[in-house]
Amino acid sequence: MCPARARTATRCARLLVVLSALALPLLTPAPADAQVRIRYGNRTGWMPNPYREGLPTAKNGVVDRGFTFCRLLYRHVTSEQRGHGWNTDYPDSDHNFTVRFEELTPIRAARWADGEPGYAVVRPGQPELYECPFLFMSDAGTVGFSDLEVASIREYLLKGGLIWADDFWGERAWRRFTSEIARAIPEYSMIDIPADHRIMTALNNVDGVPQVPSIQFWRYTRYSTSEMGAESATPHLRGIFDETGRPLVLATHNTDIADGWEREGEDQDFFYTFSPKAYALGINIMLYIMSN
Repeated sequence: MCPARARTATRCARLLVVLSALALPLLTPAPADAQVRIRYGNRTGWMPNPYREGLPTAKNGVVDRGFTFCRLLYRHVTSEQRGHGWNTDYPDSDHNFTVRFEELTPIRAARWADGEPGYAVVRPGQPELYECPFLFMSDAGTVGFSDLEVASIREYLLKGGLIWADDFWGERAWRRFTSEIARAIPEYSMIDIPADHRIMTALNNVDGVPQVPSIQFWRYTRYSTSEMGAESATPHLRGIFDETGRPLVLATHNTDIADGWEREGEDQDFFYTFSPKAYALGINIMLYIMSN
């Protein structure tokens, strides 16, 4: 058990995730009948509130120390096309990624008391924040942190945590996200991550950042991928690193990696076009986070 704030967030969480030295399998497309499609009873589509908050706990109330996919619940102060704020792609993307991550690596996922895979929603300032090795932000170009949240995010990042921002498109969204992050860690700058960075080969050999559109945009435009035309034509993987090279922030901009997870069981063409690449990069990023 790691007491809250007693050690760095990432180091504390990583010590409790067992990494195997066994050879890891290559990611290959799953047959259609093996694809995951999660729905909770009558809860279909977009969920305005968290399905669950806090970290996965077993039946005895003890936190399960397996891999946990932590999503940050933030306040959105603007809106983007096809986005909902913090809960864009939630909960299916988080559920599906956690299932696939456990299937395709030796890492054991956490489980809730009812057996559901360990994905969680946390808020800035919650004690559970410091036990998450990373925070996933979707529709990140709509965020607006309060002063107290800025202080909490800064403490989290400097203690060893990491934010991965995804699914934000164009320059306005980019400026909004980077300006909010700069409030928390103004001493560090965002850089483009080169194609030969070891993120790209952490497990799967990823040839560039895939541009994954929302499935609605892809269908409506008859298979276009850039949601804002020429302005968002190039997907980027960018990051903020401290003076030791430890990553503080990763950003997949002009792409919706999580939609490749969320929609994998909804459309076979979409699955084969985008999901293997989205999982390949996502798994690489997670393994990189866990080892740095």
